[in-house]
Amino acid sequence: MSEAASASPLTSPLTSPPVPHASSALLASLAPLLHEWLPRQRWFAGKGRPVTGFTLVSATELLPLTGSPGLLHLLVRTQQPVVPPQSPGPPPPVDCYQVFLGVRRSLPPALAPALIGRVREGPLAGHTLYEGLADPKLAGLLLERLRMPGTLGSLRFSKDPDATFPTGLTARPLTAEQSNSSLVYGNSYILKVFRRVHPGANPDLELPLALAHEGCARVPAPVAWFEGANPDDLFEPFTLGLLQPFLDGAQDGWQLALKSLSIGWEFAPEARELGQAVAEVHTALAGTLPTLTLGRPQAEVVADRMTEHLEAAVQAVPALLPYAPGLRSAFDAVRELGAAGPVVTAQRVHGDLHLGQTLHGRDGEWSVIDFEGEPAKPITERRQPQPVVRDVAGMLRSFDYAARMNQPWNPAWADRCRTAFCEGYAAASGTDPREQPVLLRAYETDKAVYEVLYEARHRPDWLPVPMAAVQRLATPRP
Repeated sequence: MSEAASASPLTSPLTSPPVPHASSALLASLAPLLHEWLPRQRWFAGKGRPVTGFTLVSATELLPLTGSPGLLHLLVRTQQPVVPPQSPGPPPPVDCYQVFLGVRRSLPPALAPALIGRVREGPLAGHTLYEGLADPKLAGLLLERLRMPGTLGSLRFSKDPDATFPTGLTARPLTAEQSNSSLVYGNSYILKVFRRVHPGANPDLELPLALAHEGCARVPAPVAWFEGANPDDLFEPFTLGLLQPFLDGAQDGWQLALKSLSIGWEFAPEARELGQAVAEVHTALAGTLPTLTLGRPQAEVVADRMTEHLEAAVQAVPALLPYAPGLRSAFDAVRELGAAGPVVTAQRVHGDLHLGQTLHGRDGEWSVIDFEGEPAKPITERRQPQPVVRDVAGMLRSFDYAARMNQPWNPAWADRCRTAFCEGYAAASGTDPREQPVLLRAYETDKAVYEVLYEARHRPDWLPVPMAAVQRLATPRP
């Protein structure tokens, strides 16, 4: 990975052409279909609040709409009311979504599940719209566009100058539950398409680029990526997609752990090796990106932010209310720790680490993927340096999640994995995360609160899993 390739997308502005009147008229004709289709998508973040309108950020024809199929790329902002209207503090930011609209006169039967609807008026009246990434022909076009660096309308395509990838790779979508969309080309590459996009470098591009520059082999190096202009700040474009090598035959860490539980295999050796891999990633990030020391002011900011997360979650999930004082004590302990002097070194971290963000390869080596961070949190917060125990806490919670998925619950399995992971981390980094019990408890508590909010919104049947952790963390062990 060349140094120029790692720097260019994060430092150069991207010109945003004005949205023409014709595009605005086009959005008006598409709005009724988007109003029905968009909230039903797994990656739509504004569930539970009605969509009252759309604002067009950009519209780009990736394939002329006069043909069949055509491919229209949209960045649209959704307008939604704040719920409840009397909530204190500033209103939440307006969400911006990336949409690929396939356009045909008639839809082949194979693409029927991707149907969005038929346009009744405007420039595309009489045409059928569908999810463009579900069409192998259009998905293949996107890969070909990534092969050629340059701009198209408000989009910029970049690639590692040393990378080459073959033509004619067949695209297939991944059906796994995720907050974005992913396409696998052949068995060679995977393209992650970010759906809810934010101004500024997405950590899922920024950190793998930095790790590739540092020579860290634990993370697949970016091959190509594309961005969209931000009309509000040309130096803060939207990261839209990221192409990386596909680790064919690798097993998802979450599924591997569940398999271990179901057949009675011991997983502690794998957990220990995973701890070593995570430590290597942290060491590489600290070696290539700035670090800082958290003192009293920073500790108070961390504690305040965690407390705010808790208060918001209690408002949304009343079942948390009885445990709130005990959970808050974990964050108050961080304030007390900061009052005693410097707390810990902070650096860039993964930010949403769990077993599902890891892959166990055919060679027995662990890889770490998906550096986007927690999607529900602002991207500015996700890009801030954090203590490494934040990632450790996320993985410890993941072992507990896996153990509770198994019936009967196997707490001893989780304890062995948690211990082995920390031992592996200490062996590779020289620092045992268990030597920072106050921070570790605080970050594990903050993660459990996040999980409660997530499960209540998306998977209510899973809510008892993080609630069990809440009960434990609200009453700390001596």
